[in-house]
Amino acid sequence: MQRPYENEHMTRFVHPAPEDITLAGVLGALSDPMRLRIFKKLLERREGSLSCSAAAPCPEMAKSTLSHHFRVLRDAGLIRTTKQGVENLNGVRWDEVNARFPGLLKAIMKFQP
Repeated sequence: MQRPYENEHMTRFVHPAPEDITLAGVLGALSDPMRLRIFKKLLERREGSLSCSAAAPCPEMAKSTLSHHFRVLRDAGLIRTTKQGVENLNGVRWDEVNARFPGLLKAIMKFQP
């Protein structure tokens, strides 16, 4: 029998539906240099996912700051976060974003230093 409080601290991630992904949200999320670096790292593993710490742009970044950056990317519809054991795994929603804004991510990453 499951106790009512056992799952009360489980993290649930909210991801916008593809039709709710906006151009302003995508561009705003990627306008921050750290988020752009995180996103580029995730793009390198387009077929897979990375943990938050593996995708961190610098090892000394505070966990709270890193968590904020992942939330902004997730809220913009750029990434999908799933829970696997104690890790949060993040992957790019390439197909969904590309269907909504064809060629946008490729163009952004082409000019990213």
